[in-house]
Amino acid sequence: MKRRVFGKGLFLIMTGILVFVFFVSWIVRSIDEEQKKKIVVDFIGTALTTMHFKPVAINDDMSEKAFNLFIKRMDYNKRFFLQTDIDELKKYETRLDDEMVSKNFSFYRKAVEIYKRRVELTQKFYREILSRSFDFNKDEQIETDPDKIQFCKNEKELKEYWRKMLKFQVLSRLNASLEIQEQSKNQGDTTIKIQSFEALEKEAREKLLKNYDETYNRMAKTKDADYFSLYINSIINVFDPHSDFMPPDDKKNFDISMSGKLEGIGATLQESGGYIKVVNIVPGSPAWLQGELQVNDIILKVAQGNEEPVDIVDMRIDDAVKLIRGKKGTEVRLTVKKVDGSIKLIKIIRDVVIIEETYARSALLKDGKDTTFVVGYIFLPKFYADFNDRNGRTCADDVKKELEKIKKENPRGIILDLRNNGGGSLMDAVNMAGLFIKEGPVVQVKGRYGPPAVLEDKDPQIHYRGPLVVLINEFSASASEILAAAMQDYGRAVIVGSKSFGKGTVQRILEIDDYVPAEYASGKPYGALKITIQKFYRINGGSTQLKGVTPDIILNDIYSYIERGEAEQEYPMPWSEIQPVPYQKWDTTYNLTELAGKSQMRVEKDSAFIVVEQKAMNNKQLKDETLFVLNFNTYRQKQKQTELNNRIFDLWQKKPTGLLVRNLKEDNMARRDTATLARNRRWLEDLSRDVYLKESVNIIRDMQ
Repeated sequence: MKRRVFGKGLFLIMTGILVFVFFVSWIVRSIDEEQKKKIVVDFIGTALTTMHFKPVAINDDMSEKAFNLFIKRMDYNKRFFLQTDIDELKKYETRLDDEMVSKNFSFYRKAVEIYKRRVELTQKFYREILSRSFDFNKDEQIETDPDKIQFCKNEKELKEYWRKMLKFQVLSRLNASLEIQEQSKNQGDTTIKIQSFEALEKEAREKLLKNYDETYNRMAKTKDADYFSLYINSIINVFDPHSDFMPPDDKKNFDISMSGKLEGIGATLQESGGYIKVVNIVPGSPAWLQGELQVNDIILKVAQGNEEPVDIVDMRIDDAVKLIRGKKGTEVRLTVKKVDGSIKLIKIIRDVVIIEETYARSALLKDGKDTTFVVGYIFLPKFYADFNDRNGRTCADDVKKELEKIKKENPRGIILDLRNNGGGSLMDAVNMAGLFIKEGPVVQVKGRYGPPAVLEDKDPQIHYRGPLVVLINEFSASASEILAAAMQDYGRAVIVGSKSFGKGTVQRILEIDDYVPAEYASGKPYGALKITIQKFYRINGGSTQLKGVTPDIILNDIYSYIERGEAEQEYPMPWSEIQPVPYQKWDTTYNLTELAGKSQMRVEKDSAFIVVEQKAMNNKQLKDETLFVLNFNTYRQKQKQTELNNRIFDLWQKKPTGLLVRNLKEDNMARRDTATLARNRRWLEDLSRDVYLKESVNIIRDMQ
């Protein structure tokens, strides 16, 4: 089909906003799961074709791409499907576009049916294979790169592939156990029992068997909705890698990650052996204040107030979490098994839980050789904002507060750390840029139609005027790149680190519930669609899409020789550029070329950066070496060199840099609880060993 029409009589697009065809129905229908899927697909198809920045034609070419994506995501390592299965499914390869319109999902159902059969088959494989010892004197190989292998032709070939794969995994565990034994023997550590090769091999197989049993137990709990989400996102991601369908639970978790808060009890849970175990209690949370729930407690049952408790043994962890979370002020009753084996009923009143690690933090850095030279440091993990609360916390406001606190300490410069910051709120990136410039354009945003819009800082106040370094790496993306690019274009900051991720697109969240007619309300919640509606451009007209932000001063890291970022994603949007907008450069007193030259001279002599360079080359080599010999002596000899390289790098990571790090006086850490103090102490220690911070301090010194 050349032209696809979605939402016949259901959805209509007007002026870029989804609205419903104007008719009123007072009949509320009972919606089953199959109908719910059709409504979701109808909405997604309509939204993608009418609202996406650069929609893909819904045709056979799109179908082939979606088909391949779904197969790849179902079985990336080619451990389940046979080539005959793929051949059987191939008849649907160019039909997914038709099925998306007709919504019969034949391909999806057939693929999941075959996949489940293969999962049952491979469970028999690993249990049989791991029941017998392996011959590690035999010379044989296994290829571990899925792109270099084909799907197995038949069950016999698949079983042989599993045998080699399991042998490789046992070999890796066996080698690690022998390494621990050797180290303990050399160090005179009598707490480690010395076992024979045969005993360690048997132990490795038993532990691997347990791991696979737990994995397959979790796989058995996979719901049809999970497979459906994977399927529909394989179609959506042909448009671009950042548009996604988010089922209701995923949308809730997205909101929590962006706002840094949730309503619940404040316990981090983990599924282990069919049980739900408490692994962390958030300080200050309802569970922490109530005091009875402890780390390593196992939750057996959950009740809402005085209602009948629900047994959660062998329940999926996300289903258990849904029972435990709830509205502020409501009571949850947990039946828990304590470490000593006793059973206890714990009553907790739910409340808002604040996840402090989500938010901006600051510290003061001093060079140990000159303690009078003080530099402020702000760590921003993400561009967070509470999209559901206009008065909620935002990262731009928090960074502004941190700046005000730091300024009271009279710093000679400030480092804003955006490493590993994947982005978030676009407007917070704009507002944050405004903290460092007088006023003016920050970023250009262009939609599918019309000219680009210029997002500006309209506040003439400058909250910090001094030397500024912005740290980025290959995991700094989206809003991080907007801020770094603006600071670079203005010449307001020196950008330091490695090239950023290269995500130059803007997404909007569409709550499907908001667009569903009243007659379909019984099916709520339907989830949400995150859809790419715009691209953003630097004020100089260039785009960060694919190219990222190249630092003014490049400091290599351990991933420098491995291709990462947007360009490595499936079907990324292309790079493009538009006309620049007028802006006034910051009046700087330093010369970037001279700063980069001085930094390069230091780095070339710094043993820490020399080790980083060696680690980066080793990582590249390890990534490229995908064919492994399953002979123990050959494998052991090769691993010894890898372990030696890793030990050298680990020792470097623990080596002090000479940086002295402390909290700001205004933070008054003395009044915090012991758990918070312990985490803060570890954080300060990590900062003191960070060679990138040390070099950033040196750069700020050069900027004076």
